[in-house]
Amino acid sequence: MKTILVTGGAGFIGSNFVHHVLENHREVTVVNLDALTYAGNCDNCKSIENDPRYEFVKGDIRDAHLLSSLFKDYRFDAVAHFAAESHVDRSITAPDHFVETNVVGTHVLLRAASDAWEKRKDETREARFLHISTDEVYGSLGPEGLFTEETPLAPNSPYSASKAGSDLLVRSYCKTFGFPGIITRCSNNYGPYQFPEKLIPLILTNALADKPLPVYGDGLNVRDWLYVRDHCAALDAVLHKGKCGQVYNIGGNNERRNIDIVRLILAELGKPEKLISFVKDRPGHDRRYAIDASKIRRELGWKPSVSFEEGIKKTIAWYLANRPWWEKLLKKS
Repeated sequence: MKTILVTGGAGFIGSNFVHHVLENHREVTVVNLDALTYAGNCDNCKSIENDPRYEFVKGDIRDAHLLSSLFKDYRFDAVAHFAAESHVDRSITAPDHFVETNVVGTHVLLRAASDAWEKRKDETREARFLHISTDEVYGSLGPEGLFTEETPLAPNSPYSASKAGSDLLVRSYCKTFGFPGIITRCSNNYGPYQFPEKLIPLILTNALADKPLPVYGDGLNVRDWLYVRDHCAALDAVLHKGKCGQVYNIGGNNERRNIDIVRLILAELGKPEKLISFVKDRPGHDRRYAIDASKIRRELGWKPSVSFEEGIKKTIAWYLANRPWWEKLLKKS
């Protein structure tokens, strides 16, 4: 693969993936398409903006004319599709944006890739469309069990429903048109460049400012945590070695209760637990997620390399060293 279109490459996971690709594949050019909504941040890619293998394009995945032009001009042979509205709380207050971006936007992108690659069939035999999704499409688990790739989809929020819809669109293109799509579903990511509305950066930035730390309900909701650079390595493996038409779960095997993560961060920062403030639970709050990632381990040889204990220390160190990055975002919000 020589030219990859990364959608949403100015966001949290997308920007980390762009860095990963440029660091590990010297022959690859990356075109980063991002609409720069509130969570898209060009500062995430500032260190690579002058790399001749990197180009940024401001634009929306719902813009069919723009996508057609990009596929014609750059002749992409792979797409890594990150662009999405992703915050559950925002999907409760403004679900329309999630349907428009996650469902309609994904379909416009699928059409553009399908049309372009059909015209270039002889030179795109190894083309790949990597659709990055979430374990939230599976719904909620009880105290036991794991999500597998065969777990039925049962989304419980407008966000997860819109992601499930986009997953099914990709699947339908694979089945109906022989489209080279691959779906990945990951557990909760954490690490550098995460917008400070998600749990770990929110707790970090509030604690550093001695502000109350809002914890939903009783704080006993469980998530499986995955360091973002481990996720990027998994996506790299899927993009190059995964089988078209398949789904791959990507998990960190690091189940933690929300309240335990909050207390760990406070302890690392030397801040008091009196900052914790339990707030009314959000509607439809899933109790537990946990990923069975044995398929990607078995078939592609990937496994996480960063333990949660190591990853959270690296994340805290990054936020401490990059205060101007997140302080600027907080001033805008």
